[in-house]
Amino acid sequence: MKWRRNILFICIYIIVMSGCSWWDKKSQSGSPAPANPPQHASNWLLQKPLAFTISLPTTKSGGYSSKVDLQHEKWLDKLYDHFGVRMHVQVTEQDKLPLLFASGQIPDVVGVYGTPSTPAMSGSVEAGVFHPLSQLLKTHTPKLMELIPEAAWKAVSMNGEIFGVPSYLSNPSRRATYIRKDLLQQTGLSPPQTVEEFVAMLRAFKKLGVAAPYAMRENFKYADLVFGAYDVLPYKDQFTVIGDEVVPKFFKIEAMQQALRTMKTMYDEGLIARDFATITASHFFKTINSGEAAMWSHNAISLNTFATTIQQAVPDASVGIIPSPKGPKHTGGYLLYTPVLTSYYVNNKVEPERVIAILKFLEWQATSREASMFYTFGIEGETYSVDRDGSIDYYGAPVTLEEQDEEVWRSGTLWLITDSAINRDKIATMKYGQEIIHAMDHTLRKEGLGGIGFYPELPAFMKYPTLAPQQDVGPSFIVDNMVQMIYGVRPIEEWPEVLEEYRDRGGDEIIAEATERYFNNDGVIELTR
Repeated sequence: MKWRRNILFICIYIIVMSGCSWWDKKSQSGSPAPANPPQHASNWLLQKPLAFTISLPTTKSGGYSSKVDLQHEKWLDKLYDHFGVRMHVQVTEQDKLPLLFASGQIPDVVGVYGTPSTPAMSGSVEAGVFHPLSQLLKTHTPKLMELIPEAAWKAVSMNGEIFGVPSYLSNPSRRATYIRKDLLQQTGLSPPQTVEEFVAMLRAFKKLGVAAPYAMRENFKYADLVFGAYDVLPYKDQFTVIGDEVVPKFFKIEAMQQALRTMKTMYDEGLIARDFATITASHFFKTINSGEAAMWSHNAISLNTFATTIQQAVPDASVGIIPSPKGPKHTGGYLLYTPVLTSYYVNNKVEPERVIAILKFLEWQATSREASMFYTFGIEGETYSVDRDGSIDYYGAPVTLEEQDEEVWRSGTLWLITDSAINRDKIATMKYGQEIIHAMDHTLRKEGLGGIGFYPELPAFMKYPTLAPQQDVGPSFIVDNMVQMIYGVRPIEEWPEVLEEYRDRGGDEIIAEATERYFNNDGVIELTR
């Protein structure tokens, strides 16, 4: 695998040093300038309208962008008509980014899910494809530098130099514990505050005849409440220091065994599905939306969707978010997200003046009320109005699936740099908007598990794929053993032996790399609330 990466690295370097592509020609020619550029946008524009080419990331083919002509797309045209910015867009599947780099047709700006070290970037930053941005950002976009958290800037840096502009998270705690409040009321109990009370609550739900007291999903994805309570989440950014080593948190033997025993009790008593290890995402959501689940874990911003959907199946249902039950050391909640969801990189062949203009545009997106209103609601007088009291009448809100896809395109895909944790303007217009905002600002700010992460990723992850964790899924070797112990196939008392097997399979190399990097402060991120 490493030799393939090195060859691609060399190919990219050769291509970068060669001539320009049709992307270069397109970005240089741009679009004809409007006779009267928008005056209200002149605070971030240079003396002329801005045009640039850009590749936006996606994880799948299809979707809104595949159904429209991107050269004449509605919201791209309105961005130009109202603000003087012409984005020439192509959408690239993330796993096909290496082909884009190898083709030589590299646009002015490249977007990617994650950071410079994500495998799809294929060593392009190291190969010199992209502009170093640290000094330009400090000099020309100080508000952007101040707004985005330091941890996010660190995640898009290499060797101390910033190369990307990140779409960031102001609150890295996004996941929440959901409960059917109507069922809670029927039990006569209070919301559970501890793991023990949580299990007792599930037993009460089972007595009510609830099919899924706690909804599960394969790989413990969005089904890891208990492991969070014991602070043993097995994820990529959940390393910790034990003795003189930096190890995954599942090396906390006693806590891990307690968590596994709790999960086995839940399994043995029928408080989770018998086939929990193979429940797909679609099955997970079907269980919840049909009203068969009493408690589950998911992103807080999904409250409005869950509440309205479940009420279609169970009209008297009431859904809410509660503080996550705590473990014996008063920890609880879910992973803290890496502060970067997407990031954007400027081709090193773009002339400095236009690099500055692009950065100013991104600063406008992130800091301007004008930009927020455009990307959230569209155009005043066409899709929304502002009432005398300042409230928003979003009469152009999507109704059909096609309209929802269009809104996601405008407010998600095209809004490159924003706080991805919460869109307060949009959420305030929802039926359950104030409950979501309260959960984000109060409940979730008090919970969530931090940890140590590494950017660029540890090379040993690629060398030992069965031991490599993902952002919210543990290494397959570890997950398989967790499942076996909950099913009773392997004794929980053998967890120390699992760790020895992990070390023997290549884990010692992972731990050695993590330890060296951490104590040398080499590409380390410590996630905290």
